Amino acid sequence: MKKDILKNPVFIVSAAVIVLLVLLGAAAPQQFGVVAGELFGFTTVNFGWFYLLAVFILIIFLVGLAVSKYGAIRLGGENERPEFPFFTWIGMLFSAGFGAGLVFWGVAEPMSHFFSTPYSTIEPESQQAARTAMGYSFFHWGVSQWSVFAIVGLVIGFLQFRKNKNGLVSTALEPVVGKRPVVKHTIDSLSVIATVMGIATSLGLGVLQMNGGLNVVFGTGNSIGIQMLIILVVFIAYMISSSTGLTKGIRYLSNLNLGLALGLLLFVFVTGPTVFILETFTLALGDYFTNFIQYSLRLQPYSGSSWVRDWTIFYWAWAIAWSPFVGAFVARVSRGRTIREYIMGVMVIPPLIACIWIAAFGGTALWNDLNRNTGIAEAVNADLTSALFQTYQHLPMSGLLSILSILLIFTFLVTSADSATYILSSMTSGGSMHPPQLAKIVWGVLMSAIAAVLLYAGGLEALQTASLVAALPFTLLLLLLTIAIIKLLAKEPLPIRKADLRRFQRLEKAANKEKTE
Repeated sequence: MKKDILKNPVFIVSAAVIVLLVLLGAAAPQQFGVVAGELFGFTTVNFGWFYLLAVFILIIFLVGLAVSKYGAIRLGGENERPEFPFFTWIGMLFSAGFGAGLVFWGVAEPMSHFFSTPYSTIEPESQQAARTAMGYSFFHWGVSQWSVFAIVGLVIGFLQFRKNKNGLVSTALEPVVGKRPVVKHTIDSLSVIATVMGIATSLGLGVLQMNGGLNVVFGTGNSIGIQMLIILVVFIAYMISSSTGLTKGIRYLSNLNLGLALGLLLFVFVTGPTVFILETFTLALGDYFTNFIQYSLRLQPYSGSSWVRDWTIFYWAWAIAWSPFVGAFVARVSRGRTIREYIMGVMVIPPLIACIWIAAFGGTALWNDLNRNTGIAEAVNADLTSALFQTYQHLPMSGLLSILSILLIFTFLVTSADSATYILSSMTSGGSMHPPQLAKIVWGVLMSAIAAVLLYAGGLEALQTASLVAALPFTLLLLLLTIAIIKLLAKEPLPIRKADLRRFQRLEKAANKEKTE
């Protein structure tokens, strides 16, 4: 198996590219950071429209598919049932998806929009600024991001569990691009590179926030040395977890993550401004639905502002960069569910949890600034990583909350990286459901290395650039996946609906009755 991995072109090419980036970043961090900044500007200016249109098309397609006759098709055999219980399934989706990112941005994003508003006509730190901040935060963490994960997972899950094929993106695209080895290897290599960059972004964000939390609680200061130490500890933890397999390490940690996150959420909801949180959630949900199309297609060609590029386009690119990994993982844990159940579960429940989280944590921070003039927004503007912990300063047991949140971020990072090592190893070993340990070790090391280099070279900006640039070619592949699933489903026999079966039984009974008479 080890020899097979070392002969796999996808493994060799993708690993070589990541190693080269690690070496360049370590040898010339300043120049690496400058080039990253240039690439960020070039990509957002010239291709921002492409990201927005692509994600909007995916949402429309998936909703249409869920309500169509194909929604009853199962990701597996006709008599197969879901492999994991509902709570565990949602925990896995949330942990392997954007759990760590949401903990980072749950307060940081609404407070950033409150301090520097999305529209120049809105006065910063006003009531209108607060309302717009919450509506836009709901939008950024809503169905749009999860539609990207859903399309990848849908095609891979369909092929893996219904057609007994491997879970590679190139296999999913065979109905569109064919089976030529060069094309297939190129697609899979792009998928692996995009995934590594997306994971590195989330690892880096989580490490930055853990450093910020440790600084608030223990006064450690924010330094690259502490960040490298955190990466090392996370690396050791997820390599140990990855050796236990999907049904043990990831499963237990996912349940721990969701339980701990719900516990913190409930505490903030009860001890914070409860009625304000409920009203904020309701109003922001209404603003989200009302402005969904406008926000989805909003660009700023006339004003010259970069706000949409810095926020919406970055988020969509980050999700797209993650999508080969999250999609493959979501497919892996969704075996036995119908297409309708899969799409509704993936596109509704995690976004709903995210919006509730933002309403509770972001709403608490906004209430304190609006009613107590606590200055959380100003502190967040100075240091994004302190957002959550600044909010805790105005709640009971702030020290304990901070420590539990640091633990939550840590376990989210471990489950994300653990899941990623499994998926990356599978993607570079021909789609194997049981990839070799050597591949897990290689990808575990390279993920941590590229995250460390990006933090060293340019911090948050370098992390954002990595996702943005890596996502560009994969965005086109996502659109091709919609064509691929249409072609695959068109050849699939539809399951008999229960209503049709009952009608058939009634007709059969009536026919038999006539014969006897």
